[in-house]
Amino acid sequence: MWRHSELNNSLYRQIRKDEIRFAGNARLKIYGKLSCGSGKRIKKENRVFFKNKSEALRLGFRPCGNCMKR
Repeated sequence: MWRHSELNNSLYRQIRKDEIRFAGNARLKIYGKLSCGSGKRIKKENRVFFKNKSEALRLGFRPCGNCMKR
């Protein structure tokens, strides 16, 4: 997991290459796809990034109700 404040060129490259595919709200413990409209509205100080779903779930985050519907 990376915080938005930790973003650097290497992390940006991973996002562009689709190696980092999920973002979450650290305060609300919700994660979703980077393309989700709800996720794009997360304040930078609360935004975190994950490589995959299992990492987010392991850290106690729940799926977004908009982009991660079952």
